[in-house]
Amino acid sequence: MEILTIITPFLLVLSAIIIFLFLRSKRRISARVSVIATLVTFFLSLVMLGYYVVAGHSQVVHIGIHWGSIWLDPLSLIMWVFVSGISLLVHMYSVRYMVEEPNYTRFFALLDLMTAIILFMVSAADLVTLLVAWFLVGVVLYFLLGHDTNRPAAGRYAFWTQITYRAGDLPLWFAAFVLIKTYHSISLPVIFAQIQINPDLHAFWGLSIPELVGFLLAFAAFARSAQFLLHGWLPYTMDGPTPVSALMHAGIVNAGGFLFNRFAPVFEYAGGALHMAFIVGLVTAIIGSAMMLIQNDVKRSLGYSTMGQMGFMVMECGVGAFPLAIFHLIAHGFFKGSMFLSAGNVIGEARAHDGVPPDSIYTAIVERRPAKPSRLPWLAAAALTILVPVAVLSLSHFFVSSELLYEQGVIILLFFGWVTGAQALFATHKMTHTNPWRLMGGILESFVLVVIGYTLISHYFGSFLYPHGISQKLYAAASINAFVFDALVIFLAFLFVGGWALTFFADSSGWWDRVDKGRWRGAYLSMYALLSRELYVNDLYARLTRLLLVFSHRLNILLRWC
Repeated sequence: MEILTIITPFLLVLSAIIIFLFLRSKRRISARVSVIATLVTFFLSLVMLGYYVVAGHSQVVHIGIHWGSIWLDPLSLIMWVFVSGISLLVHMYSVRYMVEEPNYTRFFALLDLMTAIILFMVSAADLVTLLVAWFLVGVVLYFLLGHDTNRPAAGRYAFWTQITYRAGDLPLWFAAFVLIKTYHSISLPVIFAQIQINPDLHAFWGLSIPELVGFLLAFAAFARSAQFLLHGWLPYTMDGPTPVSALMHAGIVNAGGFLFNRFAPVFEYAGGALHMAFIVGLVTAIIGSAMMLIQNDVKRSLGYSTMGQMGFMVMECGVGAFPLAIFHLIAHGFFKGSMFLSAGNVIGEARAHDGVPPDSIYTAIVERRPAKPSRLPWLAAAALTILVPVAVLSLSHFFVSSELLYEQGVIILLFFGWVTGAQALFATHKMTHTNPWRLMGGILESFVLVVIGYTLISHYFGSFLYPHGISQKLYAAASINAFVFDALVIFLAFLFVGGWALTFFADSSGWWDRVDKGRWRGAYLSMYALLSRELYVNDLYARLTRLLLVFSHRLNILLRWC
């Protein structure tokens, strides 16, 4: 098993070296070598995951003398299968998609190298290996995003990504320095064991060592996962090749969720960092989802969608649901990868067909057959919208594990699931249909199946990922004062119920149609302008860049360096 562990990531390194040195002019052969190497890597990852399921114990494989070790635990093995699977899809797609691009062979070599580095990163058992792989991911990504040297925008935004990554690396390096200085080891299992023994070692600023390291790790995760104020690079990397966008949005940008999970023993004693992660993730999810809706470019819309999903992932970590964040990471990776790889087909179909669905007016005038749409009574629809989601979510968690309902993190996730499900049902109510009860019944049936699937998978997946019950400690670390928490839940529940009831009543009675919308137009246009300019965050960065250049120019003149 140790030999397979070493072969798995190094196979792709060998493939990249062979392509760089011997196959630079042989396009077809280089693509086949790259795809076969990735396929074998994916197969070996599955074999090792299956071996762990049967054997049931983790191990550390040492490659170098002082550093360079691989940790075969559930997290790293699951990430190996996920990363190699996504990379295999991207490799196969790139064979034909990139065939007319220059530097075809170099592209496949860089893809192999990127995949290998990510495999080392997610399985690193020591801090040095983790830091080296974390740094090299940004370097190789820079060359992949700037693959087309004839597009100045691609190089500019690749450099922007590189700068953001390097800024986010600083807190991670500082966290590693603190851990090595405190525990006199670079081995992650050793460090985590010592933290469990003595978690209250004092650092400074009134923080313990785990709390300080937790804040630093959270900042590093924010930069890599495009959280708000560090998100500007993500939507603008679309000038790179589509396969790179798929790999980045399906795997690389998820590194923040992996970092939280890898250092889960640290975050058990870093409740303040989890609270900060929840707030940052919530803001990022809202802003990313809002800006996604106003984009007129398919790939940029997908970029902001990824930003919103990364916000949800960090928010899940903020409430202590670390296993759910990994499950979200995997599900979103496959979904967003397929979305990017099919973006060209969507654009082609949009050019061929306008995609405007026929409505009731079209049916009545063009087809000369009047439609008779109907809706559910507003009281029945309101009751379904408000009561059914919370009942389904609560009962599903109760039957899986009743004690989970006493965890604040689970309550928060139930609350968001309730809001999302109710919003979907309300949107269904607004749709006209000849049989509204059948339509609403179909939506409810789908919702129940999704919730049951999510509950079972998240519970048993969490038990597999953390077999020693670390999840409960994370939920406890993420909790706040019980009275404040209960008051917030009650207040928000009444707020949402009142808002939905008012909306249903206004929609059914026609009150909204009688309201003077002129006074709302200014607020709507202001909000649209604010979102269309991306909250002026990028303008602020551009202004700061110009000020920095002016200051550096004047400093050069003052010191007579130029």
